[in-house]
Amino acid sequence: MTERLSLLLILALFGITLTACEGDYRPESIGGHSEAIVVIDSSWVDTELGMAIRNTFGAPIVTMPRPEPRLDVVFRDLRTNQDMELIERHKNVIIVSPIDDDTNVGTFLRSLLGENVQESVRRGDSFSYQQKDVWSRNQLVMMLSAPTAEELATNILRDGRRLVNEMHQVELQRWHRYVYRRAEQTDLSQRILDTYGWTFRIQHDYRVGVDTLNFLSLRRFLPDNDRWIWVNWIDDIESFDEVDREWITARRDSLNQTFMRGGSEGKFVRTDFDRPYEQRFLEINGMQAYESRGLWRMENDLMGGPFINYTMMDEENNRLFMIEFGQFSPRWDQRRFLYQFEAMARTFISDPDAIVPREDT
Repeated sequence: MTERLSLLLILALFGITLTACEGDYRPESIGGHSEAIVVIDSSWVDTELGMAIRNTFGAPIVTMPRPEPRLDVVFRDLRTNQDMELIERHKNVIIVSPIDDDTNVGTFLRSLLGENVQESVRRGDSFSYQQKDVWSRNQLVMMLSAPTAEELATNILRDGRRLVNEMHQVELQRWHRYVYRRAEQTDLSQRILDTYGWTFRIQHDYRVGVDTLNFLSLRRFLPDNDRWIWVNWIDDIESFDEVDREWITARRDSLNQTFMRGGSEGKFVRTDFDRPYEQRFLEINGMQAYESRGLWRMENDLMGGPFINYTMMDEENNRLFMIEFGQFSPRWDQRRFLYQFEAMARTFISDPDAIVPREDT
């Protein structure tokens, strides 16, 4: 490592201590949404370790018409001051090296890990660590290390889902700020809460579509980027146990056939069972939920696109919700719009006590 780069590293580490003691004077992090700078010595990029990183963080999202990577992975060695400056300012930084690697990146990684942590890595007890806002605000720094490159590649592939999910959660927080940066429709959110006892924070450019018994849709229509969200709810549900993939799919398709119709007879949205379909269990604001992802197609037409569905159970009030996002945008990449919906969906709340009784007329 050059003397100048060593000095820069010392100053960078000193800066971390200084900001912690005297207040946060760090700049805002930069970089594109869902882009990750992977700091790795160039000798590892075309090896098993480099492939493990690509196949984990850069794996394609297959539940889209045109698969896009989960993250746009950019490999970066650590050789110059400009490399260091980029690392310090970027939103997502992944530092990857065997723990005792005699390279600039290896030395840099050890400088960020205490002696006890380094020994834990050498014993094979742990291999991944995270820190937020290390050099810039709204920054995530993930450090991955193991005794050898082979062990590190194996660990990354084995725990890939967890690693990607940890970064995904940070990305959702950033998208949450982005979605509402211009404005949001607080009056509409409040009206929905007063009327139906549930609501979520609604982006500024959605408009109400279908509003009927236990079904409400919102739509943001542009000729080349049509997006919609609908919510369906069922009261007096005593158990979530019988809700499974088949039940969710059947109900989704029934609701889409009824309410999400094309411009002529016989055209309606349905699940494209010839394309990948994924489902996982999670929690949203204290509610158990299934997240379903796949592709929809228009019956008797050539249209199609991605969807995300959350089927959630409010156990306290015995209410079951479905909230679904769909998109048709053949000209545009769609990953960012799916992130925007995920951010909105995580603001969903259920509160039947908030319903305002209507006065008799």
